Amino acid sequence: MSQPTLATTRTPRIVSLLPSITEIVVALGLGEHLVARSHQCDFPEQITHLPALSRSRIAPGGSAREIHQRVGEVLQQGLAMYEVDAARLQALAPHYILSQTQCAICAVTPGDLQSALAAWPAATPPPQVVSVEPADLDEVFEVIRHIGRVLQVPERGEQVAATLAARISALARRTAELARPSVVALEWTDPLIAAGNWVPELIECAGGRCVLGTRGEESPALPFAELEAAGPDVIVITPCGFTLADGIAELELLARQPQWAGLRAVRDRRVYVVDGVHYFNRPGPRLVESAEILAEILHPQACDFGHRDKAWIPATPWLPRAA
Repeated sequence: MSQPTLATTRTPRIVSLLPSITEIVVALGLGEHLVARSHQCDFPEQITHLPALSRSRIAPGGSAREIHQRVGEVLQQGLAMYEVDAARLQALAPHYILSQTQCAICAVTPGDLQSALAAWPAATPPPQVVSVEPADLDEVFEVIRHIGRVLQVPERGEQVAATLAARISALARRTAELARPSVVALEWTDPLIAAGNWVPELIECAGGRCVLGTRGEESPALPFAELEAAGPDVIVITPCGFTLADGIAELELLARQPQWAGLRAVRDRRVYVVDGVHYFNRPGPRLVESAEILAEILHPQACDFGHRDKAWIPATPWLPRAA
């Protein structure tokens, strides 16, 4: 359907169906105008009272392998990954619905909204549907500016994007003269997937050298032998949607791989687990904190932003003991 241009309103009604966009809306100072969210939107706390309009067809819990299998089963049936409460969405009569087209597995897409929009009540003006698909840091900052323009606060969008970009640049300057270990960030563990898109840039500005992942590109599944051949100095485990506890469970499963103990990062005790729910995988304001996490991991003597034991932990207790 065509997307109408809405007239300026003092009280916009906003539905955000992507956690990173919800965080952007709040950063723009428009949190009070949110009227609903997705089931995944859980930050900041002030938005968690809002009705959640989506639910996943995938049962929660389980290992990365089990979730991967469940996703495959849903896709084989030709079903969307998410269901949206069309009746409640229509009753809320939003002016804007904010979504994404980057990953149909990770979050609600405009395709999941088709039935709700097709049956939109004639008496209610249809909402403007805004979808984003950032592939690298520059595009994440542009998304912030774009959302600011759409929601009619362009100056705030420019300010927020500029502030975040300045923090990234300051971190890059801080680590510029430090040693640069090679790093693999794993955004999924079974099958193995090295993080791409904006993560290689985060690694570089944090004072590392990214291997396997490519800026601006999604990464395919890779065989364990490829990780072994890359021989990274550091491995960061940050599976999308996994908490620290979930990441530790995946680490224990990785340790069953016969090649695991021989990896340089494992031998040198330089493996780390990160909260993959709130960091790295949400292309919004907290990518800056994600870069800070990496800087703490890679250069603990030079960088301390207070994220350790909250957003990341060393995997040392779960690594095989040296012979």
